Amino acid sequence: MEHRIQNLSTWLKEQDIQLGFITSTENVFYLTNFHCNPHERLLACLVFPNDEPILVCPQMEVGHVQNAGWKYDVIGFNDSQDPWAMIQESLAKRNITVNRMAIEKEHLLVGRYERLVQLFPGVQFLAAEEKLHDLRLIKDSEEIRRMQVAAEAADMACQIIVDRIAEGKTEMDLIAEMEYEMKKKGISKTSFSTLILTGANSALPHGNPGTNPIKKGDFVLMDLGFIVDGYCSDITRTVMFGQPNEQQREIYETVLKGQLAAIEVSKPGEVLGNVDRAARQIITDAGYGEFFVHRIGHGLGIGIHDYPSVNDSNTDIIKTGMSYTIEPGIYVPNVGGVRIEDDIVITETGAMTLTKFPKELIIL
Repeated sequence: MEHRIQNLSTWLKEQDIQLGFITSTENVFYLTNFHCNPHERLLACLVFPNDEPILVCPQMEVGHVQNAGWKYDVIGFNDSQDPWAMIQESLAKRNITVNRMAIEKEHLLVGRYERLVQLFPGVQFLAAEEKLHDLRLIKDSEEIRRMQVAAEAADMACQIIVDRIAEGKTEMDLIAEMEYEMKKKGISKTSFSTLILTGANSALPHGNPGTNPIKKGDFVLMDLGFIVDGYCSDITRTVMFGQPNEQQREIYETVLKGQLAAIEVSKPGEVLGNVDRAARQIITDAGYGEFFVHRIGHGLGIGIHDYPSVNDSNTDIIKTGMSYTIEPGIYVPNVGGVRIEDDIVITETGAMTLTKFPKELIIL
């Protein structure tokens, strides 16, 4: 993790910024390998252009910091202490003067911003997000390895669900059974709340699973993921319970064709927006364009929705090491929905698909 701190320190020096005050759980983890949900308490990584970093966290988490491999200063505070005063004291001991500070403007709460203004009167605040996005955009080999393990967990979960689909079972039945089986395997942290949507409910891209029973002729859409060693997976598969009718088969085959086209476009040097357009054109030509109501995908890594946004207006150039999802869908009210989603990493020759669960229409 030291090279990540060094990369941010170098940027601070180039921009004549004396302090990077990083506060989001995801970016603190990226820089330190320490993951913590501090709830209402302060969590921060202080990065300097010419000095060693400081990690600020609740005292109860200091042992975890050490286990994560952090070897620099830690300001651990209990619930009766003021971490802001402790930060001020620590910087004073180092004789650090701050005129320009990089913060996560999209994350920092107003109350905490006001404390920084009090601690550093007259300081100029700049946004750190763009640089942090750039640093996290390209995955190294260890990050890819962790994502592969998370993807394997997602594949395993899909198989558990498919094996347990039966008439009369509800969406929540399947979620509970799958998550129980995964916990028995030691995999418990989901990337987000698992979605299993059946029948007409599957026509809602982010519907609410409930006690809707599975019946013959239903699509069963499953969208799930797991976090392994701090990195997320995200997979969607749609299977058929009973024989599909002509429209259902057409919808499924159209989504699959669009997804494969988007994967094919995903290669270094290509414009990112063309990934969305490749799938959207196929779905539109088949007459279902109005039912594809979201972007083709999103960045993936420490966050389930990382940078970049893979939409048709994104003019960024695809680079080796980028990772994102490809997840076209068609959602027809009162008929049902199909979404097929994979996690990919860009290699020198194209897209490497991390999620491996079969995509051919499974009929149960």
